[in-house]
Amino acid sequence: MAVSTDTWLDLADAPSIDGLRFRRPRRDAAEYEALAELIGVASRADDIPWFPSGAMLRDEWEDDPAVFDPGSDGIVAEVVGRLVAVAGTDRALRVGRPVYQAWGHVGPAWRRRGIGRAVLRENLRRANERAVTLGDIAARGRAEVRSLAGEAEPGHQAILTAAGMVPIRWIFLMLRPTLDDIPDTPLPTGIELRPVEPDQHRALILAEHEAFRDHWEHRDFSEAGFTALFERSELDTSLWVAAWDGDEIAGVVQSWIWADENERLGVQRGWLERISVRRPWRRRGLGRAITAEALRRLRTAGLADAMLGVDADNPTGALGLYAGMGFEVAQRSIIYGRPAPDSGGPVAS
Repeated sequence: MAVSTDTWLDLADAPSIDGLRFRRPRRDAAEYEALAELIGVASRADDIPWFPSGAMLRDEWEDDPAVFDPGSDGIVAEVVGRLVAVAGTDRALRVGRPVYQAWGHVGPAWRRRGIGRAVLRENLRRANERAVTLGDIAARGRAEVRSLAGEAEPGHQAILTAAGMVPIRWIFLMLRPTLDDIPDTPLPTGIELRPVEPDQHRALILAEHEAFRDHWEHRDFSEAGFTALFERSELDTSLWVAAWDGDEIAGVVQSWIWADENERLGVQRGWLERISVRRPWRRRGLGRAITAEALRRLRTAGLADAMLGVDADNPTGALGLYAGMGFEVAQRSIIYGRPAPDSGGPVAS
């Protein structure tokens, strides 16, 4: 019989449930598959269209240890060997400021027993610990933390509120239920579409980051994230749209197909993950044109619908653009925040 090498964690406020224990995630294929299944079950209960495969989860968790290291930033809860919850804390620089993202998923059968509260408290503790170690805050301060809860997740919202977090932003998932009747939107004069070539990858991503600097808490460019992006097995840059004006990149759409997730959901869906237009080319119809082209490429790939996420307060009018392109709001989520003292961070709106 194999001997377990797990180190069990003593979580503050852990509920009294026979057999409940907490540990760090194991970094093997079987664990990733089991955790992906748990997340999928939780997502289905909350009507959230996210059903990762084990491989997708591994790729996301192991992209960049400076953002998330499963061995120190993740938490797994199990009851007599059965996985019942998973949670963790990411760190990212957003407009040059370190911000921590606390997340978690509790199996539907194990909710309202205090597990969610316990793992959130551990997430917040770990965020503070990392922030002190990395010099993000003084030892007596606290980390700036975010967390996302769906509009239809009142229990999750209640846990966040009880932890002192407040709603600060709304994020919408928008669905175009069909890829028929895509508007005919011509490119602005002087703009042309070109295939994405490997020697353009860095320029395209840097152009995206420049365009997104206007957006709320844009995540800064990182070399590790850049490298991991182009190593993903799902990558198909023939779906991407790159608009050029001479030697300048004017706009980019990153489109992705998550085949494993589609199979679990029983859909044929493409995702417009990032749509960006650089400042000098805005207000000329380029955003509509490259969005329409991205939809046409998804249709050609045999897909039936398309989805994207958008900040409800997007400063460039993206919400109206997508609505005009046939997208409908399918789900609303709330970003909760806990600002660091004197950080200039969020307050309740």
